[in-house]
Amino acid sequence: MIFKKQLSILLFLAGSALAANAQTTANLSISNDSKLTVSKYIYGQFAEHLGRGIYGGFWVDKTMPVEKQDRIRLDIVKALVKIKIPSLRWPGGCFADEYHWRDGIGPAEQRPKMVNTNWGGTTEDNSFGTHEFLELCSLLHCEPYMAANVGSGTVEEMSKWIEYVNSNSTSTIAQMRAQNGHPDPYKVTFWGIGNESWGCGGNMTPEFYCDQFKRYASFAKNYPGAPLKKIASGPNADDYNWTEVIMKNIPDYMMWGISLHYYTVPTGDWGHKGSATSFSESEYFGTMERCLRMEELVTKHSAIMDKYDPKKNVALVVDEWGIWTDSEPGDHGVLYQQNSLRDALIAGTNLNIFNNHCDRVRGAALAQTINVLQSLILTDKEKMLLTPTYHIFDMYKVHQDAKYLPIQLTSPDYVVDGKKLPAVNVSASQDSSGKVHISLVNLDLHNNITIRTSLKDIKWKTVTGQILTSANITDINTFDQPDKIHLENFKGAKKDGSNLVVVLPAKSVVTLELQ
Repeated sequence: MIFKKQLSILLFLAGSALAANAQTTANLSISNDSKLTVSKYIYGQFAEHLGRGIYGGFWVDKTMPVEKQDRIRLDIVKALVKIKIPSLRWPGGCFADEYHWRDGIGPAEQRPKMVNTNWGGTTEDNSFGTHEFLELCSLLHCEPYMAANVGSGTVEEMSKWIEYVNSNSTSTIAQMRAQNGHPDPYKVTFWGIGNESWGCGGNMTPEFYCDQFKRYASFAKNYPGAPLKKIASGPNADDYNWTEVIMKNIPDYMMWGISLHYYTVPTGDWGHKGSATSFSESEYFGTMERCLRMEELVTKHSAIMDKYDPKKNVALVVDEWGIWTDSEPGDHGVLYQQNSLRDALIAGTNLNIFNNHCDRVRGAALAQTINVLQSLILTDKEKMLLTPTYHIFDMYKVHQDAKYLPIQLTSPDYVVDGKKLPAVNVSASQDSSGKVHISLVNLDLHNNITIRTSLKDIKWKTVTGQILTSANITDINTFDQPDKIHLENFKGAKKDGSNLVVVLPAKSVVTLELQ
């Protein structure tokens, strides 16, 4: 069986190489008729106390020979600053609903230890707590998105945490923050009221959660300079009833947003999710089918929200998304997986979906930033590498807070085993200086696709671009070859009269800049 699978993969890779010169055509129209903005918060990240995401990721041993501030690893910070991550969600995830914030403040040597019952049964020494996280966000120049404990916590606990972080008063709690080294309030505005309350956050019914949300939210107080953006624990994937109940029962003035969690599981089987690095074309196709399901989920949940909130006051926040495979063999930490060119195509596709739904999707968080699931960065002791997914966020950062440009796309199909899906997906925006950026993904492993683009009411003279691709869809960056997959200049776009013509290579992501 192992031999047959290896042979299948070899044949698949050989076929990809032989067919790479084939070509087909797509038609694209981009309009300047929009008043919408692509929120920068779509490009948010997620760091849970899990595996080597925090400990051994952001927060390293004092003796590790890397540049640090306290124990925060600064080469990671510099890499994330480069791609302008706008927000970082913490401390979970499932961990959030067993986390008690008072355990993570004060002298580190006096902090109590706890066991992470959700992930690996590891011992937490709480050396990374509220102050350390908010210092990390300061170094990253990003906004903190903190998830409050509703599952095992209390209203008072959450209320006091917000007071501790945000109050400028002389209350005992605010003075405790000052005694712990930060006299000024942090002014954290993004707060999740629970996490996955339908599952690990309490196994609640949506009706019960609505009552809990309203109770907790009532005691989540605003302090000067820190009006709270409260985010309700939203549905798991296609649980449309959860969204219906929340939108029906929680007034829109009480919540800034509602979360949505959906992971691309290659096999669709949570017991055997599939390999991060070894897969056939058929397995790749099934993965991309599940990735594209995000379009359906966002569309249908948005339609329910529109029914109760036609003015779109409440944001849809996809604060857990990405590919989830079986963990890599070896002792790498819980939920550690490699990151291939396939994952880069998944990242580009999801970001295009979010950009194109920016009327409702105004926040998201990739799961997760370092060493966990679809990571931007992997580490091995003092070594660090940037994954293909990191490079997608580098390419796409140009869309942050830019004007959304509506698109109309006619895409050819990518066909495998008689099944088909759209080969191309696209999003576009215009920044404050007038530059137009177009991000294109070609999911087809074999065919280059010529895209003929009409840009209505958009004047431009020159086009430049960047591309991310590699010889094989299974290619990865390793600590021995950290730059195997990297960004390169793209020369396959040209002006043809007033139109744009792009030859988009197979299995690639391209971002163009028109000015």
